[in-house]
Amino acid sequence: MIFITTKKATKAESSETANAAEIAEAKNSGEQVQPELNIGLVGHVDHGKTTLVEAITGKWTDTHSEEIKRGITIRLGYADAEFRRCPKCPEPSCFTTKSACGNSGCGSETALMRKASFVDSPGHESLMATMLSGAAIMDGALLLIAANEACPQPQTREHLVALQIVGIKNVVIVQNKIDLVSEENALANYRQIKEFVKGTPFENSPVVPMSAQRRINIDALIQAIQHTIPTPERKKDSEPLMFVARSFDINKPGTMPNDLHGGVLGGAVKQGVFRAGQEIELRPGRKVEKAGKALWVPVITKIEGLRTGGSAVQAISPGGSVGILTSLDPGIVKSDALAGAIVGLPEKLPPVWNDLKVEINLLKRVVGAKDELVVEPLKQLETLMLNVNSSATVGVVAELKKDTALLKLKLPVCAEPGARVTLSRLLGSRWRLIGYGIIKAENKAEK
Repeated sequence: MIFITTKKATKAESSETANAAEIAEAKNSGEQVQPELNIGLVGHVDHGKTTLVEAITGKWTDTHSEEIKRGITIRLGYADAEFRRCPKCPEPSCFTTKSACGNSGCGSETALMRKASFVDSPGHESLMATMLSGAAIMDGALLLIAANEACPQPQTREHLVALQIVGIKNVVIVQNKIDLVSEENALANYRQIKEFVKGTPFENSPVVPMSAQRRINIDALIQAIQHTIPTPERKKDSEPLMFVARSFDINKPGTMPNDLHGGVLGGAVKQGVFRAGQEIELRPGRKVEKAGKALWVPVITKIEGLRTGGSAVQAISPGGSVGILTSLDPGIVKSDALAGAIVGLPEKLPPVWNDLKVEINLLKRVVGAKDELVVEPLKQLETLMLNVNSSATVGVVAELKKDTALLKLKLPVCAEPGARVTLSRLLGSRWRLIGYGIIKAENKAEK
């Protein structure tokens, strides 16, 4: 294991002091600080996912320069919102994200129901790995379908299958952009949606017609989320584990060494509780070269600060998106270098695998492609894209037996036996989802 620290302790303590009054006030008033759950937004490119997040939370999650230039989501984006209810207005107009009711003639103070984090995932076909990595931290999802396009579009179908494979059961379907079509066309599109989800686990999911651009039916969407996506039971007494979905350097160019903040890890706690000041371990860790060979070494660091729900806190538990401010050298974490890692207490993490023996479950048809393609059996030495927890890697099929394959990984993964591994095959120039595998217990873990 290696220990990495910045030259000076970060300014987390001063940040916590500055936010102490805000946190105390929130707790005293019964308001939540940490969001209760993560809600993913999935669907075909340009169907309005990022616009909907902005309509609900007030935050535009596409902030990377390339995202702004191209007008699409490339990396996972996060934003929080409070679901509130007016005590005087009827459903669904009583639901809002504002502290005061905005209905004409009301203005009543609203009561907090829940706080949620939204995970905005890419819809572009070339970024499926990012969507699958984000799905690992989702408790439920909004499937966006644009009313001005035929349903289903290729990535609409692919994302629906992905939700089933990763085990997300609670979904609200958003029929977006109804302001761009006539009532007749909106109803025809609705019938296409119902036919599309017929026979799937989501055939009874509510379909909410709305316009994210014009903020139409936000109240009805909150109502549907409240009724459809419950807060899961959390394992707060278990050993703490966090899936890292983002890692980044928050220091501005030109920051002097004595003023540097340590690297930040973003993601979701799956179980247990992390506390400020704890020593933590990251696996698989950091890539190092030894005797001409690449090795991944677990990294030990310290929690310098914790943030969730826009506030500094002393502890984080399972729920919405969180950030851990560490004592890691900022250069170690920049550009999502540690995305896909798992965080836990030292020596308490799942094993790390360089090879995976998995039980294979293939789909009948390739999803995401415009043509109806049959999924052919795996082939010896075939290269596959794999997603495990929040990590993405590439595996080569080294051995094949009945319903079982041994995959040699380009990048190691940290995962428990029994975890699901999504399998994607390179067809043309794109990775297409073809099935999933289950990590078998007889794998030989790296020490």
